[in-house]
Amino acid sequence: MQSLILAGGKGTRLRPLTIHTPKPVVPIANRPFLLYQIDLLKRAGIREITLSLSYQPGKIEEILANGEDYGVHIRYAVEASPLGTAGAYKNAQDHLSRTTVVLNGDVFTNLDLAAVIAFHREKKAAATVVLTPVENPSAYGLVETEPDGRVRRFLEKPKPEEITCNTINAGIYVLEPRLLDYIPAGETFSFEYQLFPAILAAGEPFYAWTWEGYWLDIGAPARYLQAHYDLLGGRLASVTVEPPPPPAGGDDRPRVDGLSVIDPSCTLKPGVEIVNSVLGPNCFIDERARIEDSVLWAGTRVGQASTVRRSVICKSGIIGRNSVVEGAVLGDKSSLTDYSIV
Repeated sequence: MQSLILAGGKGTRLRPLTIHTPKPVVPIANRPFLLYQIDLLKRAGIREITLSLSYQPGKIEEILANGEDYGVHIRYAVEASPLGTAGAYKNAQDHLSRTTVVLNGDVFTNLDLAAVIAFHREKKAAATVVLTPVENPSAYGLVETEPDGRVRRFLEKPKPEEITCNTINAGIYVLEPRLLDYIPAGETFSFEYQLFPAILAAGEPFYAWTWEGYWLDIGAPARYLQAHYDLLGGRLASVTVEPPPPPAGGDDRPRVDGLSVIDPSCTLKPGVEIVNSVLGPNCFIDERARIEDSVLWAGTRVGQASTVRRSVICKSGIIGRNSVVEGAVLGDKSSLTDYSIV
């Protein structure tokens, strides 16, 4: 069993987080996001992984290398220009000779992938797509199925009057290598709009497996924050995070709740409060500052008596003294003067 992670997108919807950091390696609780997808594959016994890259591929390769440090073997298929989801699958053909699990590079889930693979084999399917129920299907692509799970049709971003079910394409597939023959080489080609309709028309055995558990597309800042809240709150049963280090002693020692994740290299001055938040490496939080429901990337400094709430501050941000930052997303090296309100 092999896997392909589609990690070539520019992450435009996630800006400013992705201006200097490719979406697949934005940190979630201080770990590159792709490591959670690698963990998902490893739990299903899959260790042969190909990454399909296009945007800033060098930064991703620098972090993951050949995968040895993470107990997997990673190869890379780099697109000169984006080829679409199925085009990226075709572009990686030299690395794919067996049944392949394909993941969109922005899917955060604790899916029982082994169960999906077992279903795929039981049905002798050429393709299996994972579905997940959502409250607002019109923002996604609906997938209609027969009672036995066979896919009936795809309906991309339906109008309200076209909605017939609430199960959407979760961006996770199990595919047999013969499907590569349906995709032209070197051309932009889509799973949803081209390959899947083609294999349905050809009568290939195409099935869907519905996952009722946790699933989130992290592709926008609000959902990026939500992923942290869900992870810290224990909503992903098979995914854990490291507990925070104990604060230094003294009557005015920093107060850190039991949910937050703080890199050991951070400096927390007396009177600091950290609530349901993540602090990356080398953050400096000055006296009496409060960080709540927020994510601070590496090297961020928060000034004395400032408050950061429900916000993301990217690398090397500077928040001046007595400032209030609420509901904001600040890119790398953002700087706020003292007494700012954002």
